Amino acid sequence: MKIADRHLWQRFLAIALPYWREDEKWRARGLLALLVLLLLGQTQFAVLFVRQTGEFTSALAAQDAERFWAAIHFCLVLLVAAVPIYAFYYYVRDKLGIYWRRWLTDRFLDSYFANRHFYELNANAIIDNPDQRVAEDINTFTQRSLYFLLIFIGSLVQLVAFSAVLWSISHELVYFLVFYAAIVTLVTIFVFGKVLIGLNFHQLRREADFRYSLVRVRENAEAIAFYRGEARELQQVRRRFAEAFRNFNRLIRSQLSLNLFQYAYNLLTLVIPSAIVAPRVLSGELEVGSAVQAAGAFAAVLSAISLVIENFEGLSRFAAGIDRLNMLARVLPASPRRRQPEQGVIKSVEGGRLALERVTLQTPDYERVLVRDLTLNIAPGDSLLIVGESGSGKSSLLRAIAGLWYSGSGTIFRPRPEDILFLPQQPYMLLGSLRAQLLYPDRDPATADAELLALLAQANLPDLAGRVGGLDVELDWEKVLSFGERQRLAFARALLGRPRFAILDEATSALDVPNEEHLYRQLAAGRTTLVSVGHRASVLKYHTHVLELFGDGSWKLHPAQTYRWAQ
Repeated sequence: MKIADRHLWQRFLAIALPYWREDEKWRARGLLALLVLLLLGQTQFAVLFVRQTGEFTSALAAQDAERFWAAIHFCLVLLVAAVPIYAFYYYVRDKLGIYWRRWLTDRFLDSYFANRHFYELNANAIIDNPDQRVAEDINTFTQRSLYFLLIFIGSLVQLVAFSAVLWSISHELVYFLVFYAAIVTLVTIFVFGKVLIGLNFHQLRREADFRYSLVRVRENAEAIAFYRGEARELQQVRRRFAEAFRNFNRLIRSQLSLNLFQYAYNLLTLVIPSAIVAPRVLSGELEVGSAVQAAGAFAAVLSAISLVIENFEGLSRFAAGIDRLNMLARVLPASPRRRQPEQGVIKSVEGGRLALERVTLQTPDYERVLVRDLTLNIAPGDSLLIVGESGSGKSSLLRAIAGLWYSGSGTIFRPRPEDILFLPQQPYMLLGSLRAQLLYPDRDPATADAELLALLAQANLPDLAGRVGGLDVELDWEKVLSFGERQRLAFARALLGRPRFAILDEATSALDVPNEEHLYRQLAAGRTTLVSVGHRASVLKYHTHVLELFGDGSWKLHPAQTYRWAQ
């Protein structure tokens, strides 16, 4: 991988160009045009400052006090005019950067949450830490893109402006400068390029893995403490940090070689201009100030045409970030059919009923058949209990009904999304208030407090609101509520939504039998059709049919009245 790689810049343009062509294009183009104007102003002032520096240096050499102070006064006037232009330039640049970041973040988030891609990415080994790519890599991408775009434009302007100054002083300096910069740029790209970009790419991944391991410890602190697993966790965290440490050591060793080359190159530029123009100054053909002007102009032109050399380390990190974002962008828009064209896919039909026709369900890697040729229809008024040994495919079948798993064949007819509600074994508690927990995911926010409090009572949580400080207090509910309380709160959501179908994946596993029966009665009383996965005979009476899975793909459908729970 090289900075000059055509494919790398194609990937960059695929991510960057839509912002400048779509809905916010006029604001983006307007701010960029303003930045270019400010750059022109900066460059013009820089040329004037170089000329005046040469002027008052020549005045000092000639011991001409009047000429010297006139040059100083003019410099002060230039300073007053230049300061606002420089300050406003950075303000406009940062403003454009944050607008671009907002637009690109929204674009990635829309794709991330569309079609449940956030769920499927968990099983994608190619994409590590998608959260970091959205939160950090996009920010780096927009900031670095603007930075490099603007220094490229600024370098072009600077090249034109200062080349005229340098040409007027010494043609030899211009010829030497072009040859010198071209040779050094080629050496930098082709000698240091591939190694540094690869190491920066891996460093981003290692740092994200290290940070993720610390986040997991924080999120699972209680379970780790119960297991007394801190020594093992510490070992894993240290292992991930050691990987980041080793890669960074390799990175700084490579960077050392680049730095030696760059500093030798930069320091030579302090000597070369003076050496080239010295004979003409010593002979009296040029004033001393002309030598100062030549040195300043030479440095400016050299900086303009040495863009890659001076920014190579940043460009290598930037190139690594482009690849990470490009990988995420390529994965997110894909649909299941396009991702696995050579494999079977379960068809999904949305309508008013819940039924499966000749469904064969496989694991996502297609290595194991969980259920083979299953056909059943769950009519309104019926309820289905799914039983079987651990690993027989009970929860996997619910994932297929939800549309999360699609590996296999056959057709699943499912109700409209607003008519079906899933209650997993591990209830999800979002960041927000108790009211937000009850209304999740999209219930009417105008629901009266009295109705919400009545729901809590129905779910055997009558004192919860009073205990935590009211419906609108925001707490870390994963820590505040016990597992059983979270399961009862999830039932309260179902009671509020009154769905036509409720899919329960061991949704009462943390509850005692009286609480379990109470919640099932409440839900069944609302004429909700239940599809449950369970391990206890106490829920059998709330279902009309039992689907038994045997783990080898075979299955059997029983009437609930005649089914006998295995002891």
